[in-house]
Amino acid sequence: MFSRGALAQPLNLLPLRFSRSCSSKGLPEEVRKKLTQGPGLGDFIEYGGKLKREKGDYQRLSLPPWLKRSIPQGENFSKLKSQLRTKKLSTVCEEARCPNIGECWGGKDGHPATATIMVLGDTCTRGCRFCSIKTSKAPPPPDPDEPYNTAQAIKDWGVGYIVITSVDRDDLLDGGSNHFAKTVIEIKKANPSILVECLCPDFAGDKTAVDTVIHSGLDVFAHNIETVEELTPFVRDHRAKYRQSLGVLKHAKDTLPNLITKSSIMLGLGETDEQIMQTMLDLKEAGVDCVTLGQYMQPTKRHLKVVEYVTVPSFERWAKVGDELGFKYTASGPLVRSSYRAGEFFITGIVNAQKKKLSQQT
Repeated sequence: MFSRGALAQPLNLLPLRFSRSCSSKGLPEEVRKKLTQGPGLGDFIEYGGKLKREKGDYQRLSLPPWLKRSIPQGENFSKLKSQLRTKKLSTVCEEARCPNIGECWGGKDGHPATATIMVLGDTCTRGCRFCSIKTSKAPPPPDPDEPYNTAQAIKDWGVGYIVITSVDRDDLLDGGSNHFAKTVIEIKKANPSILVECLCPDFAGDKTAVDTVIHSGLDVFAHNIETVEELTPFVRDHRAKYRQSLGVLKHAKDTLPNLITKSSIMLGLGETDEQIMQTMLDLKEAGVDCVTLGQYMQPTKRHLKVVEYVTVPSFERWAKVGDELGFKYTASGPLVRSSYRAGEFFITGIVNAQKKKLSQQT
C-alpha cells in the first residue's frame, strides 16, 4: 500500500510533463526536449489570477495563460482537415475541443501530422457533463465504409502510431465493438507495421464486446476512468460506472496479459489527493500499464465548471507517484490528454519491447 506520507515529501519542481519512468533511451534529442517542455513554476508564481473555487463560489475561473492556445492554422492543418472531410471521418480532436489540435494536426519538429480518429459517428448516446460531443438517444447508423476509409486516410499520413476512439453507442447490440475490430483489421491490412491504440467506451461492461476488440490485432487497449469514484456520478453519464470501467480494463488484461493497457484521469474537478491516489491504486490493481493525468478544461458554459487549475508541481508529484506504483508509463501535465502525440513515442517503445520479448520466448 502506498503511504499517505509519501505525498508530503519535498518535490523536485522542474517543469516536467512526463514521468521519469518513461525511458528516453534511443529517442532523438529534439524528442526528449519536446517531452519535457511545458509551463514552468515561474508561470504560476507570476500569474495573479485565482486557481481554485472555494465552496459556495459559483464564478467561472479565468483560463490561465499557460493553458491558452493559438487558433490552429497552417498548410498541414488545412490539408488534414480537408482529407478528413473528404473521407467523412470524425475526430475526437475537434469534437472534444482538444487544446493540442493545432500541434498534432499541424505536424511539428519533423513529425507528420496526425489525429485521433473517432469512429461510429460524431453523436454519442450518453451525456457526460464534462464532454462537448453532441448526444442523441438514436444516433445515425454507423457508416459501413468507415473502417476502410479510416485505414486509407491513415496510410496516406505515413504515421507509425494511430489512436482510434469512438462515441458511446448504447443503441447498438454490440456497442460498436465489431466496427472497432473491422477498423483495426483494415488499418493493419493497409499498413501491417503501424501500431494501433483503441481508446474504447465501456461497452456497458459487456465482456464479449471487449473480447471482440482486443482480439482484433490492436497493440494498445485504452479505456478512460475519467475521474475518481466519488465524483463519477456527478461527472459521467449514469450508465458510466467507475467499477464497470475498472472491470473492462481488468478483463482485457486478464484475457491477454501481454496486451498493453492504458487509462486517463482528469484533474481539477474537485477531487482530493486521497481520491486520486486511490484511483491510481485501483488502476494498478486492474493491471493497467500506462496512465495519463491532465487538466480538465470546461468546453462550454453548459458543462461542468473547473474547480481548480492544478499547478505543474502537483502534476509532477503525480508523475512520481506513478513511478513508485510501477506503471510502465505515466504522463502528467496540464495539457496532457489520453491521446497526445508526444506520449506515443514512449508507448511505441513499450509495445516494441514487449513484442521483442515475446518473439524471443517463442
